[in-house]
Amino acid sequence: MYIPPAFRDDDKESLRATIRAARLATLVTATAEGLLATPLPLLLDESEGEHGTIYGHVAKANPQWRAPVLGDCMAIFMGPDAYVTPAWYQTKQETGKVVPTWNYVAIHAYGPVQFFEDADRLLEVVTRLTNLHEGGRASPWSVSDAPPDFIQSQLKGIVGLRMPVARLEGKRKMSQNRNATDRAGVASGLAASDRPSDREVAPLILV
Repeated sequence: MYIPPAFRDDDKESLRATIRAARLATLVTATAEGLLATPLPLLLDESEGEHGTIYGHVAKANPQWRAPVLGDCMAIFMGPDAYVTPAWYQTKQETGKVVPTWNYVAIHAYGPVQFFEDADRLLEVVTRLTNLHEGGRASPWSVSDAPPDFIQSQLKGIVGLRMPVARLEGKRKMSQNRNATDRAGVASGLAASDRPSDREVAPLILV
């Protein structure tokens, strides 16, 4: 990922927070047949390794897990993002020398991926993923709510994945390359947007 110095995020807690908040990631592997990618919910176990270990699962019918991987796997986690119109810049009124851009947060995690079919390990992964995403609900659903034989049959249709994170790259592009007045205009414009996702980005602008 191309990361100009102004946009680099090397803060470990910031990187992990973005990964924790991401509801869907993309798993990318390089193979002899080309790149393969699958959108997946993934979780980061921060207790395993210097950068943590990523867990998830893919459908057994998905050819990605069967294709030998060349080098490391990459997991892409996206944070808040928003389109930025030049109309919000004071510089537009002063010189007109402005163009549109996009503000966003992105994390790329790299490491060797291991796929597994062990039923006990799979059950642990799906239980942890379920608890992660059901945790905030008023009446959370639990894997144990379903009949055990049904869950066992469902586990036969998936393959688990484990990826010890060897390297993390973080990019937080939030108008840091603009002057304070332009940044204030971006923050104000996003805060007043009808799009909830734009309003989520507004407080991340450093004014």
